[in-house]
Amino acid sequence: MSATVTPSATSSTESAGTLPAAEGSTTGAAVTAAAGPTARPAPNWRIRFGALSIIWGFSFLLIKVGTEGYAPFQVTLGRLLSGTAVLAVAMVVRRDRLPRGARTWGHLAVAAFFLNALPFSLFAHAELTIPSTLAGICNATSPLWGMALSLVALSEDRPTRRRVAGLGLGFLGVLTVLGAWQGFSGLDFSGTAMALLASLSYPIGWIYVRRTLAGNGSSTLALTGSQLFLGTAQIALVTPLFTSAPDGFPLLPTLAVVALGALGTGLAVLLQYGLVEEVGPTTAQMVTYFIPVIATAAGVAVLGEQLSWNTPVGALVVLAGAALTQGRARGGRAASSRASSD
Repeated sequence: MSATVTPSATSSTESAGTLPAAEGSTTGAAVTAAAGPTARPAPNWRIRFGALSIIWGFSFLLIKVGTEGYAPFQVTLGRLLSGTAVLAVAMVVRRDRLPRGARTWGHLAVAAFFLNALPFSLFAHAELTIPSTLAGICNATSPLWGMALSLVALSEDRPTRRRVAGLGLGFLGVLTVLGAWQGFSGLDFSGTAMALLASLSYPIGWIYVRRTLAGNGSSTLALTGSQLFLGTAQIALVTPLFTSAPDGFPLLPTLAVVALGALGTGLAVLLQYGLVEEVGPTTAQMVTYFIPVIATAAGVAVLGEQLSWNTPVGALVVLAGAALTQGRARGGRAASSRASSD
């Protein structure tokens, strides 16, 4: 499906969007809406889905490399600075204006905490003690948290039996990757718990934004850039309290942090917004089911992390669950999207 949206449809598409960053903005549908009728049609959402999976899958490797030269909060700060710079450039190119109103900025500050500052910091701390492959696998639980929360918070996004079955199958795949039948022996529980809490933080933020910023008059790019700026400010206040200045700037960790921000935060946030606005937060979160597959491959191939037989088997089960969930009919939402699409 083409995702080109006319300017008159901007408010409706933005009301369906959230401000994610996951490893949880706009390119594709919403950016096209901001650009007007002369903008090129956006790629099919499945293309953005695949690109986002690859970018975020490698993000866990980049976090691991970054923590070899910097403290976790410093990795998060550098990541947010780079990501904010990417979105700032995009806003300047499009001559976008910052959001107005204290209430909007207050909601964006909350979104920045749950979607950027908190999960990014938790993952960076977690990867001090757990491999990048496990961090990527923990991230795959985000749709499960999102499904449970949406039952309570989003009456318009009720799960169907097909989606519940897909999420259940995906969760079974995650357990297979973790080797649950072995009693999770050898796992670092503190690091794993931090990674799981980071995964829970994303759907909390997505649902919060969907409920509070729906129909906001600002463009989604402006909202996203402002969100990342606020997240950067939050981490900038915390980092000096818990870390000391680095002794130097080692090349590889520095490049990893910059790439993590520019790609895993700046570009990825833009891609994620296009997905959320077109297919809704629950389906968009399904990208996290592909991340452990890519994170595992990257960790094994580049970092030499160990891979047992249950990891690829579990990955196949995860992919099957994701395919089952995404194969649902979109019903009324699809009809509404087609009404404003080319």
